[in-house]
Amino acid sequence: MDIRSLNAAQNYAFARPATQVDPDHSGMAQGLRSTFQDFAATLKHSEQVAQTSMMGEADPHALVQALAQTELAVETAVIVRNKVVEAYQEILRMPV
Repeated sequence: MDIRSLNAAQNYAFARPATQVDPDHSGMAQGLRSTFQDFAATLKHSEQVAQTSMMGEADPHALVQALAQTELAVETAVIVRNKVVEAYQEILRMPV
């Protein structure tokens, strides 16, 4: 038996688990869900800081920081939405 083919078979056996689904990795759906939850949490936190700032209980610097985080989150969401719309329009332009 050729030793190179034996090595190839062993290497294939070791590499095979890399192509199987990782049970710890929950996939794209879970990643999107956590991203949306983070986005909602950022908006909620900013709203709470704004409310406490209006009552005079929050530091103005915390308000500015919360608003900057919210602005960044909204801009990111808009950019992602625009990319999705562009991809959808590109798919629509494809000949069938």
